[in-house]
Amino acid sequence: MAKNILIVDDEMSILTSLSGVLKDEGYQVTTAPNGTEALKLIKEDPPSLVLLDIWMQGLDGIETLTRIKKDHPDLPVVMMSGHGSIETAVRATKLGAYDYIEKPLSLDKVTRLVHHALYQQQLEAENLNLKQTIERRFVMVGESPSIRRLREMIKTAGASNSRVLISGENGTGKELVARAIHFHSSRSARPFVEINCAAIPDPLIESELFGHEKGAFTGATAMKQGRFELANGATLFLDEIGDMSLSTQAKVLRVLQELRFNRVGGTRTIEVDVRVIAASNKNLQDEIKKGAFREDLFYRLNVIPLHVPPLREQKEDIPLLVRHFLQVMSAEQGLKLKSMSEEAIRPLMRYDWPGNVRELKNLVERLVIMSPDARITEDDVANSLADPLPVEAANRADDPGHRPLREARAEFERRFILSRLRENDWNISKTADDLKIERTHLHRKIKLLGIQESSRD
Repeated sequence: MAKNILIVDDEMSILTSLSGVLKDEGYQVTTAPNGTEALKLIKEDPPSLVLLDIWMQGLDGIETLTRIKKDHPDLPVVMMSGHGSIETAVRATKLGAYDYIEKPLSLDKVTRLVHHALYQQQLEAENLNLKQTIERRFVMVGESPSIRRLREMIKTAGASNSRVLISGENGTGKELVARAIHFHSSRSARPFVEINCAAIPDPLIESELFGHEKGAFTGATAMKQGRFELANGATLFLDEIGDMSLSTQAKVLRVLQELRFNRVGGTRTIEVDVRVIAASNKNLQDEIKKGAFREDLFYRLNVIPLHVPPLREQKEDIPLLVRHFLQVMSAEQGLKLKSMSEEAIRPLMRYDWPGNVRELKNLVERLVIMSPDARITEDDVANSLADPLPVEAANRADDPGHRPLREARAEFERRFILSRLRENDWNISKTADDLKIERTHLHRKIKLLGIQESSRD
């Protein structure tokens, strides 16, 4: 849809000439002969941009600008005047005008200015949308005492410039905590640079952290900046730092002490201002005792320690997390928002979540995609939570004494459904009626439990 430009001027010749030029540029144009009429039009249907004359009878441009910005602070307004002065331009800018242009108007300059103002408005809207999307995706959900306490500690830590060491099991959300600290810091407008120390082979980790010069090693065909350099003035997140080799730990320690380093193969010293946040799923003090982690690096990083609790210790947050993930996943998948029945929440509250919040998030994503109805049922959850045995495992001896509950339950379901299928000569519809479940659910159970028609006899 074409952008709508409102032109406000008490000179008919200006309204006519500007309207013609802007319409030729593909814009929709509305005109007003005075400030009062302009405010009325803006209230009824806010335009994309306003071209506003300063000197008009009645309500002048400065007062009109003041009222526009009060109700529509993000609406770009370009001021026009044939009797301009530096003082007037400065005053208009302080009141929120996007720019100031003098008469007689250069029509080329006006069209360029309008284009730039609308383009900047679009960029600001996209940036705001991106920031809201990121904040929504990385929001810390929960009202349990441990999560409330963690949120308060994040705010306190974010306001400082000190290093933070985050501990917690895999899947608890350590990266989310690191991002939240960054968002609450004075560096939030700068990048959040991250590196997973466990995912990068040891021969490459130094290049990733400190960068390299062209020709530093085979394959170094160009200079490359490292994460420390990219995070200058910002935040660097060292995830799973407990998996870093001792030799690399020594080099990271030196950078933290001196805030300067050389790229691999380089001689020029690079100074940086980096806030480091580190995380590990390992107990680093145990790693120190084993000789696998440097004690001096631990104390450099552990200025503010934060622990992220496992989901099994904050199960009261599961309904809130489910509702949040349903909203996020439905939006990401382009699907209508799905809901989950109270009965469907119950098995989630009984489950111990070895994969923590990450496992819950993945489950909800699977349910959003795979559940056929808008309301997710207990049966949907049971099918997704079940960890069915492979066929060969299900054919083992019956004794469940040394099996986990899930395995025993899955094998019982398999044998029970298989016996009903045999009774009904593998008639799926009749078996579903006998079991009091939907035909599609029975099909899903058969697939999940590895039941094959070869088991007919």
